[in-house]
Amino acid sequence: MEMATFTGLSSRRINSLTQKTLPLLTKNTKTHFPFSLCLTLSASKSTLRAVAMSYDKELDAAKNAASLAARLCQKVQKALLQADVQSKSDKSPVTVADYGSQAVVSVVLQKELCSASFSLVAEEDSGDLRNEEGKSTLQRIMKLVNETLASDGTYGTAPLSEEDVLAAIDSGRSEGGPSGQHWVLDPIDGTKGFLRGDQYAIALGLLDEGKVVLGVLACPNLPLSSLASHNLQDDQDKVGCLFYAQVGSGTYMQSLYGSKPIKVHVTDLDNPEEASFFESFEAAHSLHDLSSLIAKKLGVKAPPVRIDSQAKYGALSRGDGAIYLRFPHKGYREKIWDHAAGYLVVAEAGGVVSDAAGNPLDFSKGRYLDLHEGIIVTNQKLMPALLKAVQESLNEKASSL
Repeated sequence: MEMATFTGLSSRRINSLTQKTLPLLTKNTKTHFPFSLCLTLSASKSTLRAVAMSYDKELDAAKNAASLAARLCQKVQKALLQADVQSKSDKSPVTVADYGSQAVVSVVLQKELCSASFSLVAEEDSGDLRNEEGKSTLQRIMKLVNETLASDGTYGTAPLSEEDVLAAIDSGRSEGGPSGQHWVLDPIDGTKGFLRGDQYAIALGLLDEGKVVLGVLACPNLPLSSLASHNLQDDQDKVGCLFYAQVGSGTYMQSLYGSKPIKVHVTDLDNPEEASFFESFEAAHSLHDLSSLIAKKLGVKAPPVRIDSQAKYGALSRGDGAIYLRFPHKGYREKIWDHAAGYLVVAEAGGVVSDAAGNPLDFSKGRYLDLHEGIIVTNQKLMPALLKAVQESLNEKASSL
């Protein structure tokens, strides 16, 4: 059995686990535990290190939810209508698929897990849909959600009403935090890519006591083969990836349409000059000039690969590139749903995700990440050189202001 050690469990949960397992651990015989919960204890002044229980049931539910949401999104993208796009207060596009995806994920998770304390931290709420102007959009969403759920044949025959759909969307109003379990969802990460017909992802993660323990990325337009080798003329059945990771169990990739999962790993490249790096497609999402300066300091020769969404995390987890740089414009606050699933997918594939100062990302503080400057992602061999280049570039940029 593979076991993953981490320190993020609350004292309440540690005490509960200790009561169940300590008597077994103190026996002088080899013990095979009949439950999927193991504990490794190490004495320190006030800390017990815990080994995570299995999240297999949650992972299966998350894979089903993200895959069904991807099916809905694909249907909308193929027949994108002008009426599908609404304006939000921040002027970012919100689509019928965005709302529908969130509703589908919420319904599937609640039906499969039957949890009395379901908590979802998600991007959308139904406010715009409850206005008179949103009525026709709501009807389209309801129709799409019901068609998508019915197509699976698992989630009952009774169609959802408009109020059911609105309630499913609004289940994403949780604030998250350091206690308990919270699902974290971006129903369409990369809405501008979605509208262009390019990359987007349904990104779903699970927090337990403030730690990301599960991550799923459904990337309908990402090739199954490496981005470096993919032929744009390939058949459509070679496009559509599902990445998933559970803490301590590695990262896997399979086709969205069903195939044998393969375990993936980040590149083991150790020469920065040979590295390729990802950055956001939209210049409004990241400082491309700063990324260029960092790449120059590293001696990177290849031009950046600019794609939308957390599909970058998925591509990096399988070694398509070596570095991902994200430096938002001043004043922007990163949301946890933009990184939670991708973070674990890369981390379990052997990668490292940190802020620009090398600090680990903290998902326990609510809906936002408190970061130093930006987010950098690479493998363990390249991280020291990357951090040095990042710090030098940030200092140069600051001194030039």
